[in-house]
Amino acid sequence: MNILQINSSARDDNSQSTRLANAIVTSLRATAPEATLTVRSLARTPHPALDEAALAALFTPAEERTAEQAARVALDDALIAEIQAADALVLGVPMYNFGVPAQLKNWIDAIARARVTFRYTENGPEGLLTGKKVYVALTRGGRYRDTAKDSQVPYLKTVLAFLGMTDVQFIYAEGLAMGADAEREAFAQAETEIAALAA
Repeated sequence: MNILQINSSARDDNSQSTRLANAIVTSLRATAPEATLTVRSLARTPHPALDEAALAALFTPAEERTAEQAARVALDDALIAEIQAADALVLGVPMYNFGVPAQLKNWIDAIARARVTFRYTENGPEGLLTGKKVYVALTRGGRYRDTAKDSQVPYLKTVLAFLGMTDVQFIYAEGLAMGADAEREAFAQAETEIAALAA
C-alpha cells in the first residue's frame, strides 16, 4: 500500500491537523507495516497558485512551451504523479475562516487536470483517480460538525468525488480553542476513532 499524506496547515511544526493526520498514518501502518509513505508539507513546500501564467502554460502544447512554462507544468505533474501512485490519501485539514487553507486549494487546483485526473463524457464528468481510500483529519477551533457553517466537508466531498475518490472518511477534532479540557476531549475522541481503523 502506498500512503500519501498531505499536510495543509500553514504551520510546519506544532500543527494540530498534522498531529491528527500523523495518528491516522500510524494506525494505517500498524495494519500494513510494509506500506510506503510519502509526506508533502504544503507549509514547507507551498505550491504556487493557479494564475494566468500557469493557465497559459497548461493550455500550450507541450512541444511549444517555453522552459519557464515547462517548469511550471512540471510542478503540477509531480503532484499528479503522487496522487496517482497512492492507494490511500491522508489529508490534514485545519479550518481557516470557515474554509480549507489556501495551500490545500492550490494543491487541489494542481491535481485537477482535464483528461488526466478527470474527463467529461456524454454522461457528464468522470473522475479518473479511482480505487483510493481517503482519510481527512479535520481540526477546528469551534464546533461545526453537521452544521450549516461547515463548508469544508461538502466542498471536499464534492471535489474528491469529482476526481473519482468517493471512499472518504472524516475524522474530527473540534473545540480546540475552547479550553484545555475541550482540546483533550476532542483529541481523545478522535484517537478512539483512529484506533478503530486498525481493528
